[in-house]
Amino acid sequence: MKAQVLYTGINQTVACDVGAVSVLDVSIENKIPHLHECGGNGKCSTCRIRILEGANNLNPKTNLEKEMSDKRRWDPSIRLACQCYVKGDIKIQRLIWSSAEVNKLQIEMTPEDKAEERPIAILFCDLRNFTRLSSVNGSFDMAYFLNRFYTSLGEPILMNNGIIYQYVGDEIVGVFGTSGGTRQKNCMDAIRAAQGMHYALERLNKMELKDFDVKLEMGIGINYGLAYVGHLGHPTHRQFSVIGDPVNVASRIQGMTKETGAKTLISKAVYQNANNETLVIGDNYSCLLSGKEERFDLFEVIGFKELDLQLELQDSLHILLQDEERFATIFYEKLFEVAPFARNLFRSNIREQGRLLTHMLGGIVYSLARPEYLVLGLKKLGQNHNRYGVKEAHYPIVKNVFLDTLPDVLGIMYKPSIREAWSQALDFVLDTMKEGANSLKEKS
Repeated sequence: MKAQVLYTGINQTVACDVGAVSVLDVSIENKIPHLHECGGNGKCSTCRIRILEGANNLNPKTNLEKEMSDKRRWDPSIRLACQCYVKGDIKIQRLIWSSAEVNKLQIEMTPEDKAEERPIAILFCDLRNFTRLSSVNGSFDMAYFLNRFYTSLGEPILMNNGIIYQYVGDEIVGVFGTSGGTRQKNCMDAIRAAQGMHYALERLNKMELKDFDVKLEMGIGINYGLAYVGHLGHPTHRQFSVIGDPVNVASRIQGMTKETGAKTLISKAVYQNANNETLVIGDNYSCLLSGKEERFDLFEVIGFKELDLQLELQDSLHILLQDEERFATIFYEKLFEVAPFARNLFRSNIREQGRLLTHMLGGIVYSLARPEYLVLGLKKLGQNHNRYGVKEAHYPIVKNVFLDTLPDVLGIMYKPSIREAWSQALDFVLDTMKEGANSLKEKS
């Protein structure tokens, strides 16, 4: 007996066996991108869906799902796709469309009725030369520039497990650690995000603003401390808020980048809690900050001493995702040239296959900032590929073709450090996938 699952958004209906598979399994079997960081083990909330029709055609919530639902305060229409087994026709909506949205889910874990004091890292970024840019361009052009600025520079915050707290004119504020994490991780996430934002601005200047006779610059200040985090405001209109002295100090530190000429300044608290042995530290300053009586020790961050895997992957992912179809076309042309037999493994068209490939790559890179479920997800991915006919001998071929595709896709932004980062990352990814595939063979 068959049932039908209708996916709104892509308006696609697929058939499945009644009672035999979960909604997530249906997505995977039909090559429909569906986030599931933990590999469909009910330990994360990324595969969530909204049931629009046919709620009675699903099994009751499992204990895992009920615990997740209660913790996240979901309404009854929201379910975990990995825990829902189809008993009849349903109409659903995938609620998490991209990896970037996963980070925003941290806001769910903040209290709705009050603020709680939590240790967080706060990043303030201010755009320079914006006044000159706005004086020679119309309002619609400026709206375009700001949207490109917000998107390009916001992504590094999201990719490093942060939340974009607010935009204030030409300023971006990000926070790290609202849902927990160690002091070192939260501070390093903020520092890595800052470096990624500088890379992103370099791309904007080289590729999108080169014909406008302007070079944008920015300053970033980072602080760490206890702040109040929660939903505040009128009972009918509460908003996510972060308040406290550490936030104000972060803003003042950003202001000092104008006086010192440093691109990124961090407070002593960030320096002491970060893994500073991995950082290239420039000048340090003892400064009086506006509104403060005591002096603050500030440190200039120039970069990382050695290759930072996450930063290099994040830097290139933006371009890979910019034109999924072009990336897929180049990759699969190279793959089929080296391994003609591989054509039989890909039954869907190249555009669809490219969408799945970039979806998978994006999920892996974003998950590196919160690795607790990454291994589970990769093992599940290996099991799925084993079912599709992928053999262990295919993995090194795919790795080499991918690395050879990078220069063609990245163009002037390509650099050897990006190739090295992807090489290391793919070794880890493919080895873990092989573990998953082998565990499936052992069970059978």
